[in-house]
Amino acid sequence: MLNDIPILSIILLSPLLGVIIMLLLPKHRSSWMKTTVVVTTLIPLVLSFWLYANYDKQQGGAAFDEQQSWVQLPLNKETQQPGVSEFMFSFQYELGVDGLSLPLLLLTTLVSAMASLAAIQVKKRWKSFFIWFLLLETGMLGVFLARDLFLFFVFFEITLVAMYFLIGIWGYFNRERAANQFLIYNGIGSAVMLVAFVILVNTAGFHIDQAGERISFIYSGSYTDIFRNMSDPTAWMNLAPEQVGTINPFLMTDTMQWTLFVMLLIAFGIKLPIFPFHTWMLKVHTEAPTSIVMIHSGLLLKMGAYGLLRFGLLLFPEQARAFAIPLAVLGVINILYGALLAFRQKEFKLVLAYSSISHMGIVLLGFAAMNEIGMQGAVFQLVSHGLVSALLFLIVGSIYERTGTTELGELGGLARSMPFISGVLLTAGLASIGLPGLSGFIGEFLSLLGLFESQRWLTAAAALGIILTAVYMLRAVLKITFGPQRETFAALKDARLIEALPMIVLLAFILLLGCFPSILTDTVQYGMDGLFDQLLATRAGG
Repeated sequence: MLNDIPILSIILLSPLLGVIIMLLLPKHRSSWMKTTVVVTTLIPLVLSFWLYANYDKQQGGAAFDEQQSWVQLPLNKETQQPGVSEFMFSFQYELGVDGLSLPLLLLTTLVSAMASLAAIQVKKRWKSFFIWFLLLETGMLGVFLARDLFLFFVFFEITLVAMYFLIGIWGYFNRERAANQFLIYNGIGSAVMLVAFVILVNTAGFHIDQAGERISFIYSGSYTDIFRNMSDPTAWMNLAPEQVGTINPFLMTDTMQWTLFVMLLIAFGIKLPIFPFHTWMLKVHTEAPTSIVMIHSGLLLKMGAYGLLRFGLLLFPEQARAFAIPLAVLGVINILYGALLAFRQKEFKLVLAYSSISHMGIVLLGFAAMNEIGMQGAVFQLVSHGLVSALLFLIVGSIYERTGTTELGELGGLARSMPFISGVLLTAGLASIGLPGLSGFIGEFLSLLGLFESQRWLTAAAALGIILTAVYMLRAVLKITFGPQRETFAALKDARLIEALPMIVLLAFILLLGCFPSILTDTVQYGMDGLFDQLLATRAGG
């Protein structure tokens, strides 16, 4: 029954329904546009919850895979292999979910829906803003659903274009500079990623359709084919290695595998970001409007981590294991560098920006652990930080709207006039520092526990960064909420319903994952269960 419902395509394309409606609405119907953008973000949210509830962990979610061949082009290639009659290139519309992508898909729909409520506060050019907003959500959903490399790249670039206009037109004072830096850095990363994908397709992106003695050799960007061929490119085809080399002379050497791994590390490391590719992110965090910075900090950074895990670590496990110590060192650098600079900031947005760099370092530690505990911690950290950072920037937007500043030296005593916002801010700050009972604790604990098995000294250094996190976050939060209050802030209004609702929802999920982490860890475990060991054992045996 589930196979008959293209649930993944419905989730992916539902924001485009809002784009179509938006194009048909008159420009002066702002209330209709705001209703449309909220409703069309709720559709994928509801469907992703249904998908999560009905996801069969034992079957790996196979019932929700969708595949359709769009274009097949003949290739003029010659071979001496008997029986090979044709070479084809196939472009696939292939979607799928597993224990790695499903939690991030749910996070995307949730944060996007909450950000759409914050987007209602936009003051100009509503129609254009909401169209770009929905296109951005479509791109993000496509990134986590795509199982074809070229399809993944297309959706990845949609997010790049949409973010560029959303920052450059609706951002703050230095919005154009921030948008240009975002485009340049991420454009370089996309170019490196595209080159790596093209090489992957021409080396490992093939499958053979065999009917009798007729063999059709088909190149495609199918992740399923590439993953299978990277694991064992000959045994499943029942052909000798020299025969495969005759058909596909571009099989990978060790040097090529290392080159591709490094290219993917750079491409997705820029997006993550990994030090020193982080400077562009600081401008975006301070100049993007509230709803967009919620998405950027809560979701777009996670695309970099997901891409590194999906295409870097899973396709090149031997290289990833050999690079585990440098990856852990980069994670520790991210943690300590971000924490130390966050402590020195006098502007709350920059505190949160450097905090994001530090927290992404914890994700790198989980990856560097190269075991199931560490991987579970990394994915859990991605989801948790997505919720916490989105909530914190939502609160920052509310404070800035009322006070006109986010400078720590000009804020103070807001708990007297805004007790609800201040209370949520304090709770979100505690989640950010990893207080037990909140979601931030689980991701940090599992990541460090996974790394402790192999790199104890680096784990200890990373733990120091977590202590620094408590220092800078509590310093900033307590400075804003308590202490002396300026007279002009005494009459400030607390959160309106349109602000309180997304705050409550995000906070509820932070508490839910903190108290019942198995809701997420069980799904991730089935996605990671024994994967690296199986790949390495297969290659060693070959």
